[in-house]
Amino acid sequence: MNKIVVIGGGWSGIAASITAKNAGAEVTLLEKTDMILGLGNVGGIMRNNGRYTAAEENIALGVDEIFALTDKLSRHVNVDFPGHKHASLYDVLKMEPAVRRLLKEKGIEILTLARATDVAFDDVSSSTTVPGTAPTLKSIRLADGRLIEGDVFVECTGSTGPMGNCQAYGNGCSMCVLRCPAFGPRVSISQKAGVGDIRGRRKDGTFGAFSGSGKLAKESLSEELQEKLNTTGVAVIPLPKELITAEKLDIKVCQQYALEDFAENIVLLDTGHAKIMTPFMPLEKLRQVPGLEEARYVDPYAGGKGNSIRYLSTAPRDNAMKVKGVENLFCGGEKSGLFVGHTEAISTGSLAGHNAARLLAGKEPLELPKETAIGDLVSYANEELAKEGGVFHRYTFAGAEFFARMKERGLYSTDRREISDRVKKCGLTNVYRERMM
Repeated sequence: MNKIVVIGGGWSGIAASITAKNAGAEVTLLEKTDMILGLGNVGGIMRNNGRYTAAEENIALGVDEIFALTDKLSRHVNVDFPGHKHASLYDVLKMEPAVRRLLKEKGIEILTLARATDVAFDDVSSSTTVPGTAPTLKSIRLADGRLIEGDVFVECTGSTGPMGNCQAYGNGCSMCVLRCPAFGPRVSISQKAGVGDIRGRRKDGTFGAFSGSGKLAKESLSEELQEKLNTTGVAVIPLPKELITAEKLDIKVCQQYALEDFAENIVLLDTGHAKIMTPFMPLEKLRQVPGLEEARYVDPYAGGKGNSIRYLSTAPRDNAMKVKGVENLFCGGEKSGLFVGHTEAISTGSLAGHNAARLLAGKEPLELPKETAIGDLVSYANEELAKEGGVFHRYTFAGAEFFARMKERGLYSTDRREISDRVKKCGLTNVYRERMM
């Protein structure tokens, strides 16, 4: 059959679908909501800091189509904001239809309203008479009862939801773009397959972390702020002292933005909406800020009270992105580690989809070398997660400890030729375009 089933249609699942299809596999992408792209529908930040390096590595490896789209649909390029350089801000209102067209053009089957709820093993691998043999998945059961069979599976379901987690570890359901009340809760496929999930923690020991930003309707801002955002892509508005709450930085998932600038100012970025770089802020206080007197949240709708809670469902995996304990299950995105960001999701998803195809083709799995930023991220995050206290850290090309590591190891660069040559030196140019079946 040569069929790969990808569960979860965010950036990671999209990337996995593309690399698996490039290899010659038949690919079906399952998405529980009515739209693909997931958090990519409200994110929009690309190429900031070390993400520039990772984007160019991915392009050299062969997933150039994704970055061609994010570059083409960027409202602003080479944007600097506190702690970040040369960012691109793509239009979150235009990206999903463009990505959907790309997948359809490549012949990838997309099933929306297809919430995965359970797994089934083949009869042989599930037998207890074969000691030391990892079980093999046969199919995914959907909420409507359908069974989706496959040879290899890639889980990219993310780590946010269901609603109970946002209520237990956050401030309740924030009515975010993932829309659990409408489309049902996310289900961990690795957990259903008998693999224990790992949960990230905050500094105070609480499980999970708040998503680090929200969206304001740009039209609800003052004309001056709208003009500034439309022209430059960024607006930094100092907060009155009585509105500064520095402790909120510790609860953010995006620790690359846990800088004093983000506590002492309102930082807005133009991604079609006005992206506000705070996990939440009471609307009554927000409207005390000059230019935001009539501000309105559009995602999450309860952004004045809270945000979605993430990092509650990470699967143990090896550096080829294969889930430990299951023969034919791979993972990408937040499902594969305490990663932050679109580029990180694309990077891990691309490798997972490629290695799923390699398994089908009977080839040895690919582990990206540490001489690449992506390979170093994949292995370093795994090593750190295994250590005591590893669940308290987050990993991103854009900041915090891993970006510092990139600079220390000489991996950070904005020189496209240098980055391309690095991938070439490793013998990996266009490896994600290699047809294997």
